[in-house]
Amino acid sequence: MDGTVLVADDDRTIRTVLTQALTRAGCKVHATSSLTTLMRWVAEGKGDVVISDVMMPDGNGLEMLPKIAEDRPGLPVIVISAQNTIMTAIQAAEAEAYDYLPKPFDLPDLMKRTARALEVRRTAGGAPSQVEVKDRPDELPLVGRTPAMQALYRLVAKVMNTDLSVLISGESGTGKSLIARAIHDFSDRRNLPFVTATAADLSELEGPSRVLARAKGGTVLFDEISDIDSEVQARIVRMMDTPGDSTPRFMATSQSDLSRAMDEGKLRQDLYYRLSGASLHVPALRERVDDIPLLTDHFLARAERDGSAARRFADDALELMRVYSWPGNVRQLENAIRRLVLTARADEINRSEVESVLGNQPELEPALGGADTEKLSGAVARHLRRYFDLHGNMLPPPGVYARILREVEMPLIEIALDATGGNQAKCADLLGINRNTLRKKITDLDIRVTRRRKLM
Repeated sequence: MDGTVLVADDDRTIRTVLTQALTRAGCKVHATSSLTTLMRWVAEGKGDVVISDVMMPDGNGLEMLPKIAEDRPGLPVIVISAQNTIMTAIQAAEAEAYDYLPKPFDLPDLMKRTARALEVRRTAGGAPSQVEVKDRPDELPLVGRTPAMQALYRLVAKVMNTDLSVLISGESGTGKSLIARAIHDFSDRRNLPFVTATAADLSELEGPSRVLARAKGGTVLFDEISDIDSEVQARIVRMMDTPGDSTPRFMATSQSDLSRAMDEGKLRQDLYYRLSGASLHVPALRERVDDIPLLTDHFLARAERDGSAARRFADDALELMRVYSWPGNVRQLENAIRRLVLTARADEINRSEVESVLGNQPELEPALGGADTEKLSGAVARHLRRYFDLHGNMLPPPGVYARILREVEMPLIEIALDATGGNQAKCADLLGINRNTLRKKITDLDIRVTRRRKLM
């Protein structure tokens, strides 16, 4: 890499790590813990790329983006933040940051993004920011630093100011309606009504016209679209096809497999294709267990703000929550924490108290809906067909091959490591791969290795 990078972060360790890594890569680096200093450097014309934290001792890094764009049009700004909420990702996108990464970030990934930003700076020069950061609610209950949630945040940021219809899928309790509301609240339609239309609202002949009148050009959400009967679905199709002076944006949620729903005649194909202008999938909590400590802290802090006693979880109690299957997803986690905050006998919530609230581990239905005798290839094929179908008439984002391999490879290595008690030599032998290859994959996939005795 060739260029000058300005780094602003109040964490001395992060400044040191980034300075060393960027310097070794051939860059010149200016690092500071002060936004004031960063803005002075920018005004003086220093730097080809900025890497900035959000929460700094003397201000908010996101609020500086419009000023940076005004002083230095086209200067790429990469935002890094420990505030892993959907609001942070959306604000970064609104202020036209070049990129956004949650903390803790992957250093090689950040280096690649910095290299691309330097290349963009040299070749295209970028574009000045046009969007001012607006005041927003303090926070939304959609937090997560796992790749699945960060990818979801980026998709939300991309679709929020388009007129595309949006289809949001996911299990009950994952926050589908919250995603829909966030897209509306952060969009250009934020000052117009947000209307959730039920089957009852549409059951009468005049129902669709009344819904449109309530929406007034805002947003209409159809909750659990596949549960609405075919006659009402036909009315929705006609409603979406009716031009008007103030046509609303249409969104829908579903916890069902919509490809199967169409095959079974529960969902009209013409309605599916009208609703799936953009498709978002909200992952189940068991698919992002690394977010559980973050969500737990979030709900504990909320309870404390609401007047409850300050609580924390013992390590073994938190580990039990990580391995629980959470069939009710984030909503179940929130309710469990509320109960534990009220019933805990001490400031630290112990494992036995968590066990008493969670009870026995519920049995999970097969994640892909297949029979126990189904071959892995069949289950994967069904998953991939559903994945492509959910994108409607759009292709999935580039990189499908690497994403799918990672989804299969990561649990395979984690389970093999667990079976061998964390012994990497035995694990490599079990998998039939070179030990150095295993080490590299553990690092690349950020897999946590715990050594313990294991009966073999």
